[in-house]
Amino acid sequence: MPGALSTDLYELTMAAGYYASGESPQASFELFVRELPATRGYLVAAGLESAVVYLQNWHYTADQVAYLRSVPALQGVAAAFFDEYLRQVRFTGDVWAVPEGTPVFAGEPLLRVTAPVTEAQLIETALLSTILFQTSVASKAARIVDAAAGRAVIEFGGRRAHGTEAALYAARAACLGGCQATSNLEAGFRFGVPVSGTMAHSWVMAQPNELTAFRRYMDVYGRRSVLLVDTYDSIAAAQLIVSAGLRPAGVRLDSGDLVGLSRAVRATLDAGRLTETKILVSGDLDEHRVAELVSSGAPIDGFGVGTALSTASDAPSLSGVYKLVEIERDGLMMPLMKLSPGKKTLPGAKQVWRVNSATGSSRDVIGLVAEEGPAGGEPLMSQVIRDGVPVQPSRSIAELRDICLAAVRKLPASVQQRRDPAVYPVVLSDELERLVSRVQTALPGRGA
Repeated sequence: MPGALSTDLYELTMAAGYYASGESPQASFELFVRELPATRGYLVAAGLESAVVYLQNWHYTADQVAYLRSVPALQGVAAAFFDEYLRQVRFTGDVWAVPEGTPVFAGEPLLRVTAPVTEAQLIETALLSTILFQTSVASKAARIVDAAAGRAVIEFGGRRAHGTEAALYAARAACLGGCQATSNLEAGFRFGVPVSGTMAHSWVMAQPNELTAFRRYMDVYGRRSVLLVDTYDSIAAAQLIVSAGLRPAGVRLDSGDLVGLSRAVRATLDAGRLTETKILVSGDLDEHRVAELVSSGAPIDGFGVGTALSTASDAPSLSGVYKLVEIERDGLMMPLMKLSPGKKTLPGAKQVWRVNSATGSSRDVIGLVAEEGPAGGEPLMSQVIRDGVPVQPSRSIAELRDICLAAVRKLPASVQQRRDPAVYPVVLSDELERLVSRVQTALPGRGA
């Protein structure tokens, strides 16, 4: 888990400024995505549990404070900022958030922090990187799982992820987004995610011959074995398995014409009465390739997806931001907004309501927390931390996966399209519209 120094320098320069002013009023910041990637009709919220754990453990160690004293940009800052503030600060605020596994859209707050402004500012970078990365991967996973049309999808991307920590959290997010398992053992250990794996080509190549490789592997793993058959000749390997009387749980194809090879291998296995042996395929797959394989009618039972999933390769970053929406002045919370071209924000602490029709989700309404919300609307944000203490139990990845799959199915089919998805309707409440008008009229708020 990253530490308190997982932040940008300007967060510390501002914190020192607040300390020097003697003020750190309560403030609310909201984390949201400005625009969806062009290929996405929706995102799947993820990373909240990781963020909660981070905030529980957030503090500065003596070594970290000593390092900060040496940073040139912080020279001249009062010693008390380091000794009295940084060494003692802990997160004491409130957090409201959309549950993991929930489909979300542009402009909707995924998370809101209300805390002393210095605390809320210092945690910005870590919250953004945690929430946005896992949301990106979970959204990709949901698309791939949908394309697989009920066939198993296993996350295989650890070796292509951007480091071991990214691999760990990508595995978590992928399984939250619908994958049945991951090849990442650390994710299995840390998060209770089911793990799955076969063998590498090196195992086959290291043995005297292919049949010996298969037999020695099955001597250890028996009928649970999944044998990699494309090291030399996939069809010949399937024939070897049949003629040797081996009965593996599955075989894996990792290259070549996956449609043609899967059909030939299936025919060979069936002729040898291995009708229960599954065919798993891997090798540069994404949701579009998976959909093509499924629509071809190829006899494929599952997909191992790596690079495209762990790096969300077609949309590797989200336009996520964490913006100040209100601050305490004279005992009252004052709504704030930016008017920057292309980066305008909405004022006030907000809630999102999902309005459902008889056939599923129909629209979302963004309004103020004090509102009752639209008729039939379900509020999406709930409190997860109060006064620095988590107030909701953690959920297993299996629970979150079920939540995700059920919620995505409720979205309009046009929004779920893998190409040229429709825009899901998200509107502002009348009360929020009026607040925008009032705050905008009162700006700019520049003092003398």
